[in-house]
Amino acid sequence: MMGRAFKLRLLVAAIGVLGQSVLVSAQSPSRDEALTAFSRQLRADVVADDVGGIVAGVMVDGDLVWAQAFGWADRDARTPMSTASISRTGSISKSVTAVLMMRLLDEGVMGLDEPVERYLPAFASVKDQRVDAQPVTFRHLASHTAGLIREPQWPDAVVGPIELWDKRIVESLPLTAYDTVPGARYQYSNIGFGTLGLALAKAAGRPFMEMVRTEVLEPLGMTGSEFVVAGAKLEARLAAGYVIGQDGSIDGGQPAREHAGRGYKVPNGGVYSTVADLGRFMGAMSGVPGLRILSEESRREALSIQTPENPNRGYGLGFSVQIDERGRKIASHGGSVAGYTAHMAFDPEERIGVVLLRNYGRGLTNLGTAAQGLVAQLRSGIR
Repeated sequence: MMGRAFKLRLLVAAIGVLGQSVLVSAQSPSRDEALTAFSRQLRADVVADDVGGIVAGVMVDGDLVWAQAFGWADRDARTPMSTASISRTGSISKSVTAVLMMRLLDEGVMGLDEPVERYLPAFASVKDQRVDAQPVTFRHLASHTAGLIREPQWPDAVVGPIELWDKRIVESLPLTAYDTVPGARYQYSNIGFGTLGLALAKAAGRPFMEMVRTEVLEPLGMTGSEFVVAGAKLEARLAAGYVIGQDGSIDGGQPAREHAGRGYKVPNGGVYSTVADLGRFMGAMSGVPGLRILSEESRREALSIQTPENPNRGYGLGFSVQIDERGRKIASHGGSVAGYTAHMAFDPEERIGVVLLRNYGRGLTNLGTAAQGLVAQLRSGIR
């Protein structure tokens, strides 16, 4: 009997890897129509936005089986967006950092429920810790349940070269505070994930960015993913980023400057990537043979809801997770930095995922709704 993922491969292959042809399948017309409508809507939105471009990709079993690019990678040079274009991923970097954490867990470097302060004594300088509160653990930081505020109370925390990000973390900790006790509730914290990256580096005794490359990117063949792209060998593929002002003005200056660094924001927002690479990353987190870099126990733990508010919708370890009434799961993460927005969403059981990368800020396409909606459509018709 034909496998479900294999049938979807046949569908997207018929539609055309780059949208060059559309052959309607009598067997699954609804999915033919879904991908065609998805492509048409993205194209219309990019044209109407008139800023930059979007790259879209569909993953099955870790392979990019359908991809399209719309609009401009560089609006001034009139360089078209390509399916191989590189973009900043923003907070999708948190998912990468969490996978590194689970990799180190498998290697026995640290424990999920070990206190972070054991490896990063500077963490004790965080303000307003409640009396008798439990110590903050790696699990707390990776699930946004450490109780920390979102950002340090210091504007310069997000300023500075990428090579000094770890110094910025240490400088930021005394200017960071608790908003609630660890473990009490979900509270999104960028400084929490930045701290997680530094704590992992201290636990392993290795530089954080080097570990991400050797433990995650290289084993998965993510050759278009890096922390430094401007001025490096991948720069020719980098899409220029654009910020849209309240008056509708379009500015490429801030995104261009931020390629040099955004202060402490490396573990929580520093990864550049492509739709193909993120497809492989989602494949690894879906347990695809040949892309397994985590134990099955660690992979499933990362995709299990850790937050206390809702058993069917919450945050795992580096991934947002929602479970529908039939028990089907979608794991996802979005990202937004100056000039770039991104979203990835996947069903880890069906091994189907969608990636959207855009080189400008707000636009007509809601990337999260679009990506998660397409995953739901594609899996719903699989027999």
